[in-house]
Amino acid sequence: MADDEYLPLPGGAERVLVVVAHPDDMEYGGAAAVARWTSEGAQVAYLLVTRGEAGIDTLSPGECAAVREAEQRAACAAVGVEVCEFLDHPDGLVEYSVALRRDIAAAIRRHRPQLVVTGNHRESWDAEGIHLNQADHVAVGRATIDAVRDAANRWIFPEAGQRWDGVRGVALAGSPRARHAVDVSGHMDAAVASLRAHERYLAALSGPMADPDTFLREAAREAATRLPGASAAATFEWLQP
Repeated sequence: MADDEYLPLPGGAERVLVVVAHPDDMEYGGAAAVARWTSEGAQVAYLLVTRGEAGIDTLSPGECAAVREAEQRAACAAVGVEVCEFLDHPDGLVEYSVALRRDIAAAIRRHRPQLVVTGNHRESWDAEGIHLNQADHVAVGRATIDAVRDAANRWIFPEAGQRWDGVRGVALAGSPRARHAVDVSGHMDAAVASLRAHERYLAALSGPMADPDTFLREAAREAATRLPGASAAATFEWLQP
């Protein structure tokens, strides 16, 4: 194996919990993997820490929250996900806190996943540190990693349900430290449809991220050059609790 090749992400999870800060976070790169997992029979649930109410400048937060919740549910349906929950932390103002850890740990105990997926919690999107990450992503990623350990400890948050120590790994989508990938060949149409479901949000964007088909397919093809046998790939940083 070449030094720069991706390792296959450990598989076999029957239950997966995706925890992200905003509607659209998982759709920018990770939804193709979700489409594969659900096609193979895995039960996947989404937990959104906010409703993305500060994400569209031309809509008031109340109106925006309703729009983005509906779009996220449609995005989930496109990749075979039926369960989509929201925590109502304030968009743009999410803080890493004991309260956030408790909320996420409670969801882990409720859904009992073997795999937890979250977004990039690093300070930047690139290894050079040029393209800075957003504060909510950092807080939610860090809190999710810690909540996996919290959920396994019966003495931490006993009010948040019976402990669950069955999480075998945490996969971080979009991380600049990604060393693992999922072969998503054959699942890109579902991934593109999932991102396209964020219609009002995409309409407010400009640049490459406003074109789901080109943005997602080019990134997946590039990632696949480092995953032998794949024509499309989704990359992840893999952590073990």
